[in-house]
Amino acid sequence: MPSKTFVPAFKAHVGDWEYYLCLMSYAQVGREINFAYELGGNKDLGTMIQRGIGDRTEQITQYLLTNEHRFLGSLVVAAWGGHPEYIPLEMDDTAEQGMLSGVDREFGVLTFDGTHQFFALDGQHRLRAIKDAIKKNPDLGSEDIGVIVVPHFNNEKGRVATRRLFTNINRNAVKTSQQENIALDEDDGYAILTRRFVDEHPFVGQEGVVQVFSKRGTEGELKLATRQVPVGGSAWTTIGVLYDILRTLGYDLDGTMQKLTQRATDDVLDSSYEILTKRLDSLLAATGNLQVRYNGAASPKELRAPKGHEGDGHPFMRPVVQIQVARVVAHVIQQGLLTWDEALERLGALDWRLAAAPFLSVWTETPEGRSKGKMATGKDNATTLHNLLVAHLAPTSRAEIDRAVKGYRALKGKPYPFKVDDLAGRITQPHPVSPPVMSDATSAEDVQPEPDPDDPDLIADVEPGDAEDE
Repeated sequence: MPSKTFVPAFKAHVGDWEYYLCLMSYAQVGREINFAYELGGNKDLGTMIQRGIGDRTEQITQYLLTNEHRFLGSLVVAAWGGHPEYIPLEMDDTAEQGMLSGVDREFGVLTFDGTHQFFALDGQHRLRAIKDAIKKNPDLGSEDIGVIVVPHFNNEKGRVATRRLFTNINRNAVKTSQQENIALDEDDGYAILTRRFVDEHPFVGQEGVVQVFSKRGTEGELKLATRQVPVGGSAWTTIGVLYDILRTLGYDLDGTMQKLTQRATDDVLDSSYEILTKRLDSLLAATGNLQVRYNGAASPKELRAPKGHEGDGHPFMRPVVQIQVARVVAHVIQQGLLTWDEALERLGALDWRLAAAPFLSVWTETPEGRSKGKMATGKDNATTLHNLLVAHLAPTSRAEIDRAVKGYRALKGKPYPFKVDDLAGRITQPHPVSPPVMSDATSAEDVQPEPDPDDPDLIADVEPGDAEDE
């Protein structure tokens, strides 16, 4: 029978949470508290409730071992399986009259006996450092740290509550990355739907189609994928780019979908998922039949960059193209230039090869010709692609086409394959469109603004090693 450890604790309440304030020694922490990945919490996005452990734990370990002024903030720990065993106690106020009046409110002990498992919800780097430090210097085991214990129920409702607590803690403390917010946030509607797409969508949910993790170690090292698909990778896109695509395609969804701090209703989320599914499916079909070709390819890597014929690679396998295509389609529809079906019809008429216009904007040929080359995904290249896509789909004037064509020549130092006259027949005049529906609980000021077109984080698609690889 496992031995019991008793820890003094105050029972407390805030919002809809009941939690416990504890004092534990480093030795107790090292022995009793684990990491979520050890309990199965990081196996997929549906159950992920904790950040991965990064490289900075060694710095904290050395700080504990060498600094006599060492101090660590409290850990936030979740009790796997619900409320931990708590025994209330009463204090005998005999020392001085009234001295303990109110002080013994909700005072007791928590019991650690193996019935529950405890994992660090916030402070996993500190926990790893404590475990490592007391191995090197057992005397540190007698030092103390504050621990806040919250119940965690291993079901969908419990995981939602714990993920929300995690993001609330970190949104107001150490800033979480965009990828972490996408994986964990339970209020941002597009983050919720991005995870749902990865879990449920017939194409996006296939193994390997969306790169979620770029690093997964055996000791909790976990790094979510950025906006880059590695050279030689077979993923269609990354979780961060998928989030941006969905958000861009949701240009007319309920206004609560644009809020970061107030969760949309389940009905809004469900209807938004259905709308975005139809839009993404039709977009994949219009962009060179991407989904069919991906599923039918002997190797998705060959679809992305056929060896020796990289210029024949599929442009919509590249995040920089995915982002600009989504933005341009949303732009021409929001401006009342085309309907959704009209925009996709014109999009489908493009030559879907990297070495073809307008994708030449983000493709640099080698002297051997268009079949060989490498990606060129700087801000100027992405902006030129955006402008040329507008010129191909729905320009509003010859002057707009002329600017796009001249921009290509200035960037590449050679004429664009299409002349202004070639594209002038696509000039379109805007017609009125309806604005997005705003719910009663949402004002225009509450809505998250659209991404800045010049934000380099939305444009960058640099692929380390591309130049050497290609």
